[in-house]
Amino acid sequence: MIRQLIVLFFSFSLLIGSFANANEITLYTQRHYDSDKALIAQFTEKTGIKVNVVQAGADELIERLSAEGDNSPADMFMTVDAGRLERAKTAGLLQPLDSDLLKQRIPVSFRDPEGHWFGFSMRARILAYAKERVSADELESYEALANAEWRGRILVRSSSNIYNQSLMASIIAEHGVIGARDWANAISDNMARPPQGSDRDQMRAVAAGLGDVAIVNTYYLGLLLNSTDPKDRSVGESLAIFFPNQERRGTHVNVSGAGITKSSKNKENAVKFLEFLISDGAQATFPAATHEYPVAKGVEWSELQKSWGEFKVDPLYLGVLGDLNEAAIRVFNESDWR
Repeated sequence: MIRQLIVLFFSFSLLIGSFANANEITLYTQRHYDSDKALIAQFTEKTGIKVNVVQAGADELIERLSAEGDNSPADMFMTVDAGRLERAKTAGLLQPLDSDLLKQRIPVSFRDPEGHWFGFSMRARILAYAKERVSADELESYEALANAEWRGRILVRSSSNIYNQSLMASIIAEHGVIGARDWANAISDNMARPPQGSDRDQMRAVAAGLGDVAIVNTYYLGLLLNSTDPKDRSVGESLAIFFPNQERRGTHVNVSGAGITKSSKNKENAVKFLEFLISDGAQATFPAATHEYPVAKGVEWSELQKSWGEFKVDPLYLGVLGDLNEAAIRVFNESDWR
């Protein structure tokens, strides 16, 4: 009788635990925006599903998922680089899902063809230049920055930065390893200073006259222009945007995205959250709050993004950024770009 009661007690406890967890998900995310917190709150209000957030760097989260294995509490992995999403897939940390809604609303190049990960916001890696010292007519492509006329005029962050590694991966995809290494050496020769700081620091350096052109992500200029710091707003106002490679393959882009973890105990709820992120309402949040571009067609850009103009996007499948990440790091290590 006592044994039966113990079995009944544990069975009841497991049942209660399953009910307690049935209406929630755990999100491992690299993103750190207040607007993401607002989106999560909207999702919870709409669905009743609680989102437990664990925040850390992408590599740290991947290592944690690997260490936790099937016991991981994570239902979803979110990061700001498609290459890291592809890395998580290759490591066997994500599981596929089949969602007609996600396939319909997300461009093919912005999602894994097997459904392991999906991009939900986009940014372009562009050239921010000093309006007073540079004309748009002088600019053309990433490759053209290797020319001698840009000696001592280029500002860009370290090769250890994932945005530069993904840009390098796209260069390798276009020109091969040797061509990419030659380009990296030429860019290094043309740098105004050794790489240091963030994308915003590169633009601040252009505004200070240390260089003329910075390789940065679009949304960082949006953050400067909308900063509470008048000095940063002044930096943003002194710069203009140029979208490189419009005559050929198009400008390199990357996405923030997410996938369902292999260990997920709440896959259905996690799918609902992914589908929520691609809804019109959520997509409209990114241009307004983080200055990222929406990936779903028909969602309006912000007035600032409209002022930057339409641009041709490199159609390269973004999973390639992960496939070529190690090659990109080797190219940097073999070049003078530090």
